[in-house]
Amino acid sequence: MLSNLLVVAAQVGTLFLMMAVGFTLAKLNRLTKEAVPQISFLLLYVVVPCVVVDALQTERNPELLRELGLTAIVVSASYVAYALIILPFFRRRPEATRTALQFGAVYGNTGFMGLPLVRAVLGEEALIYASVAFVIFMLFSWTHGVVVMGGRKQFSLKTALVNPGVLGSAAGLALFLAGIRLPGLVGNAVGFLADVNTPLAMVVIGAQMAWADLPATFRSPVLYQGAAVKLVLLPLITALALLPLRLSPLLYCTIVILSAAPTAGVTSMFAVRFGQDEESAAQLVTLTTLLSIVTLPLFGVLASVLGN
Repeated sequence: MLSNLLVVAAQVGTLFLMMAVGFTLAKLNRLTKEAVPQISFLLLYVVVPCVVVDALQTERNPELLRELGLTAIVVSASYVAYALIILPFFRRRPEATRTALQFGAVYGNTGFMGLPLVRAVLGEEALIYASVAFVIFMLFSWTHGVVVMGGRKQFSLKTALVNPGVLGSAAGLALFLAGIRLPGLVGNAVGFLADVNTPLAMVVIGAQMAWADLPATFRSPVLYQGAAVKLVLLPLITALALLPLRLSPLLYCTIVILSAAPTAGVTSMFAVRFGQDEESAAQLVTLTTLLSIVTLPLFGVLASVLGN
């Protein structure tokens, strides 16, 4: 178990070293606040969909189709369960703060942190499951997430479905289900763009932490409560609840690790867009990201022990 912990910790540590590059560049003002949103756009709407398409460029078979369908069902059910579990939390906080923290506890950083983490810890084979989980994340965050943050009046099915991130990911699924392989030149280009995801996403996360108010983040008790729910309670419930399903070890580990990912960066974006507590949202993203250097290796090892 100790050797497994050290292996996972080393992979997580590698990701955080890349974050340190972004942190340093931002502190030196070599990476500006104006540039990061543009890089984030590139990642979310171009690079991450390429990761999905590239991961799904594989030979389909009945067993794989069954597992991908199971992935979609389990991840969808997880988001429904998380949304219900989180309801009693943060009730004494102002509505804007409660809304931001509840959203941040439900939705993890699947695209920027989850996909690189799964790739680093579990290898390329697990990316196909993580890619399906990312598609489900996009659908839920742009439907249920928008309703939570902005109310029913802000919800738009067109916005949820017709955005580059969802369309690109859906295209990858469609190609896979149709058994279509991309031509060599196109496939190579998609693969090269997919390879950019891990280092570029880590640099962006590091830069965002450089601009956070770290002293205020570490002084807030409610943020630690939010971090405990996101990084410990929900992943633990996920790890135990999935055991009776007897999933394959790779699929089980993928879902548990994704459930342990820190709060999604979209939490801050939605808080600004829909007039919620953007300061608490940004601080929760920062705190969970920093604390995940401890919790992620632990859940990586727990998943490997329980899943085998």
